[in-house]
Amino acid sequence: SIPIAKQLASVKALGKGSDLEKAFATTALVYNNAADPEGKLSKAETKSLLQTQFGGFIQGQENKLKYQEIISALDEELENKIDFEDFMILLVSLALMSDLLQEIKNVKTTK
Repeated sequence: SIPIAKQLASVKALGKGSDLEKAFATTALVYNNAADPEGKLSKAETKSLLQTQFGGFIQGQENKLKYQEIISALDEELENKIDFEDFMILLVSLALMSDLLQEIKNVKTTK
C-alpha cells in the first residue's frame, strides 16, 4: 500500500493547499484506503479504524455515556455499512467530546 503522505503529494491541487485542506484530504485518504470497493466500511472496520487512527482522541473516553452509545452502535447491526459522510459525522462527534480537543484548545500560539 502507498503511504498516505505519498498519496497526498500526488494530489496536485493540494500542492499549495492549506493545513486544513491537507488534514481533510488525509482523512479522506485514510478512509478510502480502508473502505471496500463501494466506498463503505463495516461497523467493525469503522471501530477498528477509529481505534488505530484516532486513538489519541478516543483514549480515556470509555466512561462517557455518549462514547459508549457510539461504540455500542458500531457493535450492533453487523450488516449495515458506514459511508464517508457518516464516518465524518462520527469522527467529528468523537473529536468534540474528546479530552484531547480541550488540550488542543488550550495550546498557546506564539509568533
